[in-house]
Amino acid sequence: MDWVEAGERLASPILEPLRPALAALPRDRWPDLEDLNALAEGLATARGKPLRFVRAHGPGDRERRSYYELHIDETGEVETRPGNWHDLFNALAWIAWPRAKAAINAQHVAILEERGPAEARERSPERDALTLFDEGGLIVACRAPDLLRLIADFQWKELFWTRRADLDGRIRFLAFGHALSEKALDPYIGMVAKTVFVPVDELFFMLPGESQVERADALVAAHFAQRSRFTSPRVMAPLPVLGIPGWHPRTSEEAFYDDKTHFREKTRF
Repeated sequence: MDWVEAGERLASPILEPLRPALAALPRDRWPDLEDLNALAEGLATARGKPLRFVRAHGPGDRERRSYYELHIDETGEVETRPGNWHDLFNALAWIAWPRAKAAINAQHVAILEERGPAEARERSPERDALTLFDEGGLIVACRAPDLLRLIADFQWKELFWTRRADLDGRIRFLAFGHALSEKALDPYIGMVAKTVFVPVDELFFMLPGESQVERADALVAAHFAQRSRFTSPRVMAPLPVLGIPGWHPRTSEEAFYDDKTHFREKTRF
């Protein structure tokens, strides 16, 4: 999909956390590395390396090159293919969520350094969790534990329809993963994200949207600073993202939430 053609699709509510960065990019051409690096001015990895988006090597070089995460940590360079939506959204995620992205990168690096070549050959459950959230993660900022319980119990209609009036001022859903952002350009029934719950108070919901994103960024960074919180992908509850009110045209219809192929019930053992 061409950048200019994607204009309306970039207005998706799923992409709300990226809105300030998207608004700063040119509208008449594909953003280049200079555009992205201007937005990344002042950002850094966990080790303090200034963040820079650089042209990616060819596929062969990229496959031969070991420890992609180590390279980011050591140099601050994030390889970015021109004209590639996946890499563009990864760059925008670094710009929108710099602390959380740096924390995830730092944990990849720490685990690789601890476990060596065996970890590089076969990714551990911890790094699986990091990768799945980095690619397809959703932040759930919430001050109401009862709403979080509905997510954990797969009570989707109760959450998104019956309790809809309770969501405002108590919970906010923020797309984090760059693959999830890419899917927002052509959303489909069945899109599921892995969630990280971050506790907030009522003051959080009084903040402007950009300040909420900044606060959530710090909270997610703190979450991933503790390895006990991401022992495997199973600790992150899945969530059917198109059920979030306003994220799909049919969320205004009660019958939409009766589709069990999308809003699946929790498996009982």
